[in-house]
Amino acid sequence: MPKSKKPLVIVTRKLPDSVETRMRELFDTRLNLDDKPMTPAQLAAALRTADVLVPTVTDRIDAPVLKEAGERLKLIANFGNGVDNIDVAAAVARGITVTNTPGVLTEDTADMTMALILAVPRRLTEGAATLTGDKEWAGWSPTWMLGKRIWGKRLGIVGMGRIGQAVARRAAAFGLQIHYHNRRRVAPKIEEELQATYWESLDQMLARMDIISINCPHTPATYHLLSARRLKQLRPQAYVVNTARGEVIDENALIRMIAADELAGAGLDVFEHEPAVNPKLARLAREGKVVLLPHMGSATLEGRIDMGEKVIVNIRTFMDGHKPPDRVLPSML
Repeated sequence: MPKSKKPLVIVTRKLPDSVETRMRELFDTRLNLDDKPMTPAQLAAALRTADVLVPTVTDRIDAPVLKEAGERLKLIANFGNGVDNIDVAAAVARGITVTNTPGVLTEDTADMTMALILAVPRRLTEGAATLTGDKEWAGWSPTWMLGKRIWGKRLGIVGMGRIGQAVARRAAAFGLQIHYHNRRRVAPKIEEELQATYWESLDQMLARMDIISINCPHTPATYHLLSARRLKQLRPQAYVVNTARGEVIDENALIRMIAADELAGAGLDVFEHEPAVNPKLARLAREGKVVLLPHMGSATLEGRIDMGEKVIVNIRTFMDGHKPPDRVLPSML
């Protein structure tokens, strides 16, 4: 491709204005101004014509879809930290590089995780609803709207990467004792800083925790990592918080256990079949047993702009003939 020719970059969803403007300046960019998810036919057409595709988590780019890719498509610059929406191995096999946007959403997601850790035991959404519902608040009383204290409780973090460590730092300030399970034990320096206890056995950790926070990516290895069998390891007074990916938990098993009072509750920002939300979960939310959020853990303006800037850097680096800084390989998943 001649250096003077701008690459054709197709963006599948609307991005912050500043990001779209910069992309238009640098590339021959086609934007999705109405922000409607692309149909399979539209996505296939984009793959056939683009030099670079910029998809998001809502775009499923699997092996059958990648068969539609034209010879021009050499880079999929994902607007997102996770790449579970992309068949990375199939893309690489076709000579297509895949990148993502790691690191920039760590603090935002950890903030939301901590918010859910507080919201569920302390019944925050139930309390707020009493002031906006049909019934008038009768006023304070000593035994009304009692929740559970989190100070001194044990938090088990599943996935001690950037986000897991950021959650641990916040949780420690709230007096939680930090435990974790990870594919690999973190460096002793990090363990010492966080005063974190490592569990090689996930089952053993689950059985001892008061709160479980899911902070690992969704990969084939982590699909239903919290299976029905593993959820049974949890104590009835335990809470589950998930701001990672819905597929990591067997959602049906979680619902059954909460409905049967075999778990105290859950705070979920992600769902196994989103954007669909299981009606049974919605009912549990109305009963005050779970707190549900619409996948907004990373939803800050600053975070989205940072993501867009990473996408731009990956595209520019790749088009200049260099290895993009956030390249994803199948061996990394």
